[in-house]
Amino acid sequence: MLVRKTRSAPTVEFALIRGQFLLDGSSADTHDAPIDPDQVREMDVSTNSSSPGAQVLATEFSYPSVDPGIPALDVDALLAAHQELIDRIKLCFGMDRPSFEQTILPLLRRYATYVHLLPCTADNYFNEPGGLLRIGLETAFFALQGTDAHIFSGRATITERRHLEPRWRLATFIGGLCCELHRPLSHVIVTDEAGNEWSPYLRPLTGWLRHHQIKRYFLKWRPNAVESRSLGLFALPHVVSAENLQDLATGNTQIVPHLLAAVASIPIYRDHNVLESLVRRALALVIDRFLLASAERYGKPQLGSHLERYLVDALRRLAASNHGWTPNAEKSRVWYGPDGMFMVWPGSADDIRKLLEADQLPGIPKAPETILEVLLTAGVLTAQEDGKATWLIHPPGNKAALEAVKVSAAAILFAESDKLPEAFANPLLTPPALAADAAAVAPAISTKPAPQPLPSTDESAKGSSRKRPRATPPPPISPAPEAPSPQHPQQLALLDPPPATPTDEAPAPMPITPRPDEPQQARLLAPLRLPVTLRDALAAIVATLSGPEADWAAKPTDDGLFVPLAALTARKVAPPAAMRSLGEVGMLAEPSPISRDFQGQEVVGVLIDKRHVIDLPCQQKEAG
Repeated sequence: MLVRKTRSAPTVEFALIRGQFLLDGSSADTHDAPIDPDQVREMDVSTNSSSPGAQVLATEFSYPSVDPGIPALDVDALLAAHQELIDRIKLCFGMDRPSFEQTILPLLRRYATYVHLLPCTADNYFNEPGGLLRIGLETAFFALQGTDAHIFSGRATITERRHLEPRWRLATFIGGLCCELHRPLSHVIVTDEAGNEWSPYLRPLTGWLRHHQIKRYFLKWRPNAVESRSLGLFALPHVVSAENLQDLATGNTQIVPHLLAAVASIPIYRDHNVLESLVRRALALVIDRFLLASAERYGKPQLGSHLERYLVDALRRLAASNHGWTPNAEKSRVWYGPDGMFMVWPGSADDIRKLLEADQLPGIPKAPETILEVLLTAGVLTAQEDGKATWLIHPPGNKAALEAVKVSAAAILFAESDKLPEAFANPLLTPPALAADAAAVAPAISTKPAPQPLPSTDESAKGSSRKRPRATPPPPISPAPEAPSPQHPQQLALLDPPPATPTDEAPAPMPITPRPDEPQQARLLAPLRLPVTLRDALAAIVATLSGPEADWAAKPTDDGLFVPLAALTARKVAPPAAMRSLGEVGMLAEPSPISRDFQGQEVVGVLIDKRHVIDLPCQQKEAG
């Protein structure tokens, strides 16, 4: 359906395929000279070489250009353009044709009904008409393939896993299909020719087009739209029916919560979300394939906004679980002062790269410069006023300055913590010598000679009842120009000290220390998101430290509290689940189990960081 101008001049044909005009050198007249083949640009962006709606979007070129809009096709035409990929999905499920049409095809139709031919992004990946439909299908397909190498419900019996495995696979497929479902609600505005807007919260796009008998619709992209993936939960009922959710929830209580967490990109602290990991990895693979195969990006790679979420997630995971990312610790990657939070660079970039490579996420940049550019563009990091990306900081104890990057807000790294870490008193951007000089000059300027306290009448009266010291003339005092004038005698009542003590001089204030016979009790400081059962078990273990040493259920050490795994088991807490929960909240000083001597035996246990247990017996001995 290409529009042709039949003249003696060469014919120029334009077809809008994946957002690009393709130039065809064929002509209506046999005497016309063909166009140079080098001018022809071929594009094969995804597994399906044809673009959805390419023929119906063909239009005659005109100047100035006019937005032709997007045609209101029916759902059958939308899915027909992706028939090859749909057939591959059917083979991956291993279903026969009737079962596939009864179970999976309605999901695909409902998803296509909602997104229609909307692009996924304005100018980045899958930015052509139909891009949102395509990225959902491809991500769902690759996420479904990933389920073959993972075991869901590992604690269940073989019989239970056999019944739950198909539901886990279907939930993973739905999670991949709806991974970008938030975009119609937050990034784009759909209107008809009269300017009437589609309400994505109320009905699918196809239903709106059919209700108002709209033939073509137009798009307006919201400027500086913020990615809010949790909005996809409000559009999910338009794609996944209540019957589907009830079927997924049959016989278990995990599949639906894990699916919702994957769509909204919300972490689950009490359990590892395998479903979300598969969807995230599949989405990164699909976007990377598109960017690599897209001819319009050859020469200068375009940094996609999809990299931001993976890099920020890596920063938060490192800050929560990596001991080397403890703020203001010795040789730490993170330093926090009154002038902001800084990360040592490029050492932090190496940690990010290694973590994401372990997750097997494709398309993640490996060069620290590229990671720095992505984080600066996303607003995660802040550059200097002159545009320089790195800063020089002077942490206490370091002889030389460190090159670092400045985090825009400390809450970006510690969003999952109950409170922010404690900051240094001195600025990190100021060398220690200059900071010490400034601290010494400030009190010298403001300090003035204090007036000598006058003896009170009470002291003179009491002096007659005890031995008087030998009277000696006071040393001469040279008056200073700024010395204050003598105060009026009537103001002596304001300066009278409390009742005098039996000694000649007022005693110095003594520090308040606990009595030796009243030792401080050890206490547990655990984040609020730690499971209640595990919190109670650890609190009971820590409470035993207040009794005789023979009754201790854990062993205090210089670097924390060693808790044997047997002590957790005795309190009905599974050690693997406890280690996973403790690692997720950052309470472990060592990420893996260790062996220590405990009550004369070599036992295996976990080491709780000393920051989470106060008033340990070893700390009380050091304080004494």
